[in-house]
Amino acid sequence: MLSQSLLLSQPPPSLSLSSNPSIFIPKTQSLIFSSIYSLSSSRFTLSRSIKFSPLMAASNAKANSNASGEETELLQSELDDGDLDRFVNVANELADAAGDVIRNYFRKKFEILDKDDLSPVTIADRAAEESMVSIIMENFPSHAIYGEENGWRCREKHSDYVWVLDPIDGTKSFITGKPLFGTLIALLYKGKPVLGIIDQPILRERWIGLDGRRTTLNGQQLYYFPLLRYTTSPHLFAGAAEDAFIRVRNKVKVPLYGCDCYAYALLASGFVDLVIESGLKPYDFLALIPVIKGAGGIITDWSGQELHWEASSDSHATGFNVVAAGDAKVHKQAVAHIEEHPERDKTKVMDEH
Repeated sequence: MLSQSLLLSQPPPSLSLSSNPSIFIPKTQSLIFSSIYSLSSSRFTLSRSIKFSPLMAASNAKANSNASGEETELLQSELDDGDLDRFVNVANELADAAGDVIRNYFRKKFEILDKDDLSPVTIADRAAEESMVSIIMENFPSHAIYGEENGWRCREKHSDYVWVLDPIDGTKSFITGKPLFGTLIALLYKGKPVLGIIDQPILRERWIGLDGRRTTLNGQQLYYFPLLRYTTSPHLFAGAAEDAFIRVRNKVKVPLYGCDCYAYALLASGFVDLVIESGLKPYDFLALIPVIKGAGGIITDWSGQELHWEASSDSHATGFNVVAAGDAKVHKQAVAHIEEHPERDKTKVMDEH
C-alpha cells in the first residue's frame, strides 16, 4: 500500500533534510512531499500550535510520576545513579556501533528481503542488531536481549534486565534514502523501561531518556517552547482503528504522513504535540517511553493505560495501539476522541490555546 508524506513545519537548524524537494512558503514555513511503500503498522502525528513552557513540562512530568508513584519509588531505590550511568554508557556504545553499520549502507545498493509479515528487512538491519548484541553480551552476559530481527537471547527464560532492540525503526524510510528512521534501544528492569534511546545516525541526533531524569538531545536537556503546526497521518487504519483515526484527524487542521520513531523524537523536542499509532510491536515503542516521559510528555495505550509488555523466552511481539502527547490536556482529549462513539456530538473540537 502506498502512503505519502507531507510535513508542515519550520525545521530547527539541526534537521538537514536536503534530500527532499522543498517548496518554500513566504516568511516562515516549508512544505515537503515524499512517498514510501508501507506494508504494516499505521502511524500518524497530530499537532496544534500549543505553547509549551518549562513549567508546563515540569508539571506534566510530575503528573506522570504520580501516576506510577509507588512502582517508580521502588525501582529508584533498587537502581542507583551509578547503575543508570553504566547502563547509559553502554547504550551509547550500542547506538554508536549500530550507527557505524547503518551509515555504511545508507543510500547504497543492497538486497531487500521480505519477512513473514511482508515488512522489509536488509543486511543493515541484521548487521546493526548483531553489532549491538555483541556489546551487550560482553558487558552484561547475564542480561537478556530481545531484538526485532532475532527475538529472545538468554539462557534463562526470564531476566530482571532485558535489552529490547530495533536496529532500524523505519526500514522503508531507510531503503528509500529518507533520514527519518532511527535506532531504538530500551532497557527493561523488572518489566519497566528505565532507559530509552532514539538515535538518528545520519543526522547524528540522539535522544536519551532515563528513569527519573530529564531527556537529553545530544547532551542538552529538553524543554518545550512555542512551536508551529506539524501533523502527519497515513490513512492506513482499518475498521475501528480507522474510525478512531478519523475522529482525531477531524480535530486538527492539517493531517500529514510519515516519520516512524522520528515523530516521537520531534515530540520530545517540542516540535510535535501528538502521535497516535496502531499495531506497534514492543521493540517499536519501549525505547520511546523514557524519552517521552523524561521530556515531560505522556505515552500510553489508546485507553490511557500504561504500556506494558512482559519479555521472556515465550513472549510474542504482539501489536499495541499507542498515543503520545507533550501535554496532559492534549493527551486526555485525544484519548477521549479515540474512544468517542461515532454518533456522539461531532461539533466538539479540541480547545485552542
